[in-house]
Amino acid sequence: MNLALAHSRARVGVHAPAVRVEVHLGGGLPHFSLVGLPAAAVRESRERVRAAIANSQLEFPQRRITVNLAPADLPKEGGRYDLAIALAILAASGQLPVLALADCELLGELALTGELKAVDGVLPAALAAAEAGRPLVVPAANGPEAALAANGRARTARTLLEVLAFLRGEGTLPVAERSPPGSDAPAYPDLADVRGQASGRRALEIAAAGAHHLLLVGPPGCGKTLLASRLPGLLPEASEAEALETAAVHSVSGRGVDLAHWRRRPFRAPHHLASAVAIAGGG
Repeated sequence: MNLALAHSRARVGVHAPAVRVEVHLGGGLPHFSLVGLPAAAVRESRERVRAAIANSQLEFPQRRITVNLAPADLPKEGGRYDLAIALAILAASGQLPVLALADCELLGELALTGELKAVDGVLPAALAAAEAGRPLVVPAANGPEAALAANGRARTARTLLEVLAFLRGEGTLPVAERSPPGSDAPAYPDLADVRGQASGRRALEIAAAGAHHLLLVGPPGCGKTLLASRLPGLLPEASEAEALETAAVHSVSGRGVDLAHWRRRPFRAPHHLASAVAIAGGG
């Protein structure tokens, strides 16, 4: 078989559209071509995949290899496609049954040794894979994050060889498990600390009780940030759907998800990135 197909997921904001990793082995001098609007990090996967396959004591085919990341008009970034590309090459060269790749999705960056390295944006991919009804294989370091959304259908692996043995039916991969909830989360600022501000306190309580939007307007130093920082303490714990929505933003941001306290309401100072001039006004 000279043609193989593997499934992966791109990262577009907080969405994870499906990507088909198509591999064809043709005749001619050995050459590795990668198409489908890949960014520089994706193009470099050719060398990572070649070294990872060789260092895993597997045969890298000395053929004309064409890898297509479809859809072709969707930009591809990062090393998240390495695992899917490597396994599709192995399937096209007969080292793995082609049908073994039909019912799973693959995400992970390969080290030159064949180890799997963590990638960003796993949570949106896990949500999309669960919605599509396919299990997702991720690096072990991403397991707790994938477990938030996969409902027991995500599996973790540490090396390329572990995934290969699993797909051949020669071994198993551990199911991704959630991190235990933490109990040492810092308390929210208490509204009882605010003296005066009767109208502001009432507006805060009404907004929290009715899930209303809130706009705080006033000169610098009048207490807007003080009041806003107390709002999360008035709200109940986030529902699973709300927490997943927030965690997906953290997942793609590169800062990671606080897996021990992922149900807590997030808070940042409204002007934590503003300059003094932006806060006080210039002129």
